[in-house]
Amino acid sequence: MAHHYASDIAGPAAAALDSLNKSQVTFIRSLPKAELHCHLNGSIPLATLQRLAAEQDDLTDAVSGSIKSALETLKQGFELCTINDFFKKLFPAIYPLTSNPAALREVTRDVLSVFLDPRIEEGETISPECAYLELRSTPRKTAHMTRKEYLEAVLAEVEKYPKDRAALIVSVDRRMSVEDALECVNLAVGLKSQGRRVVGVDLCGDPREGDMKDFLPVFELVHRADLGLTLHIAEVSIPELPPDTDVLLSARPTRLGHATFLTDPEKDYIRANKIPIEICLTSNLLSNAEIDLEAHHINAYLQQSHPISICTDDILPFRTSLTAEYALLLAEPPLGLGLTEEQVEKIAKFGMESRFSNVSS
Repeated sequence: MAHHYASDIAGPAAAALDSLNKSQVTFIRSLPKAELHCHLNGSIPLATLQRLAAEQDDLTDAVSGSIKSALETLKQGFELCTINDFFKKLFPAIYPLTSNPAALREVTRDVLSVFLDPRIEEGETISPECAYLELRSTPRKTAHMTRKEYLEAVLAEVEKYPKDRAALIVSVDRRMSVEDALECVNLAVGLKSQGRRVVGVDLCGDPREGDMKDFLPVFELVHRADLGLTLHIAEVSIPELPPDTDVLLSARPTRLGHATFLTDPEKDYIRANKIPIEICLTSNLLSNAEIDLEAHHINAYLQQSHPISICTDDILPFRTSLTAEYALLLAEPPLGLGLTEEQVEKIAKFGMESRFSNVSS
C-alpha cells in the first residue's frame, strides 16, 4: 500500500493514516477543518530550521552545539520522556534561530504554508491541511527585536492570507512575571484595536510554574477587549503540579487546551458551559504514558456531543499533521477510534464553529 503521508510523519499518526484507504484519506482532506491549537515554534519544518542553522555565523560554540544537537534529535525522531524535555531542552535550542524579525517571518511563512497551501504529491494536487488556522506564539524580546516587533513580524505573514483563513493568538507563558504577561496582553489588545489580525490570547508553558491567581486580572483584560481566551489546562498528571484548574476555570475561558486530567466537578462545569476543548491526540499519546486511545478523554466528550476541535499542537516533535490527527479518529481500533465519517464530519464542524474569529469579529 502506498503511504498517505510525508516522511516527516511517524508513530501513531502515521500508522493510523496508512491504515486508511484512498477514499477515506480523500474524505478527510475534503473536510473544511480548523486548526486551533498550533504553536509556531513547535511547528517549524525541520528543513527550515536546518537552513537557518546553516546561515548563522555569529553564534557562540556552545549555542551552535546546542542547536546542532537539537536538530539532530528532531531529525532522528524526538522521544518526549518527560514534559521537562520539551520546555527545558528542545525549545531553548531553537529560539536563537528565530531571534530577529527576518528569521521569524521566514519560519512563520513556512508554517503557514504547511497548513494553508495546497501541495503537489506524486503529480497530484493535495488540498491544504486546513481551511482556517489560528497560529499561536509567545512574543519574545531579544537583542534584535521588541515583543511588539516580534508580533508585527508574525502578523505580516499571517495577514498575507485572507481573514477567513488565518489569524494570530498571542500566548502568555506561565513562567512570565505578571508585568510581562500584562505587556503581552496589552500588545494583543492594541494590535487588535488597530485592525491587526489578533483574535485571542493563550496561556501556555510549563504547567508546574507560576501562580495563576496572579494572572486573573490579565485574563480580565482579554475579555474586556473582546478577544478569545484559551488556556492550557490539566495537561499532565504529575505530583508536583499546582492545583490551579479551578482558578483557571474561574477566568471564564472561551476554549480550553488539552483538559486531560480533570475532576468530575471540573468536567461538569465545562459541559454546563459548553466550553470547546482543543484535543491534540498524538501530543497526548506521546506526552502521557498513562494515556491510550481507548482511555483518552475524547471518548467521553464524543458521547456527550461536547464541542471539540482536533489539533496538532506541535507537528515538529510529534511528527504529525492535521490530516493524520483526523486519521486517528477514522482508523479502526487499535490504530484509531473507529468513528464513522458522519461523526468525523461533525467534529470538523465543531472546530470551525469554535474559531476565535467568531468571537472577535
